[in-house]
Amino acid sequence: ISDLLGRLEVESSQKLLTACVSDKRVMVTGAGGSIGSELCRQIILLNPSCIVLLDHAEHSLYLINLELSNLKEKYNLHINIIPVLGSVTSSDLVEETIQKYKIDTIYHAAAYKHVALLESNISEAVINNVFGTYNVASAALKLNVESFILISTDMAVRPTSAMGATKRVAELIIQGIFKKQEAELKKDRRLTR
Repeated sequence: ISDLLGRLEVESSQKLLTACVSDKRVMVTGAGGSIGSELCRQIILLNPSCIVLLDHAEHSLYLINLELSNLKEKYNLHINIIPVLGSVTSSDLVEETIQKYKIDTIYHAAAYKHVALLESNISEAVINNVFGTYNVASAALKLNVESFILISTDMAVRPTSAMGATKRVAELIIQGIFKKQEAELKKDRRLTR
């Protein structure tokens, strides 16, 4: 993989991963996609108490749910696997799902990623990648989700495509929400002194 990356690999920290996953209620958006499904395969082995699989593609959701159920049986895991069919563009569905399952950690992988296809469907790329990210991040903040992890792409660094641009905007949204929350926390601390 390092030959393909064109940069040094970033090793994942097992301590960080388990802190956000072990005995936590985890939701993966885009769970049936290529990146989301791989996340699910790794997350289930870190022993969350619950994993909520959110995806708008019925067949993909069915397949990852089946695969994780088989892993659960194979490794005798005591994890509640909950498939939720729906889109991150539905703010009501996102909020209801987070509330209903008392989500602690969100891995937001739901995004359209096929560069050539998105060049001729830019409005859908914006709706899903930008507004979908805003919906999930806003709901996470509103409902006090402990950890929110945005899965992004190298193409967002210096975007040259519609897909890269939508992912860069998604990153800026997350940074903006974080800065706003940080400012509010500082303000609250000053008021309590």
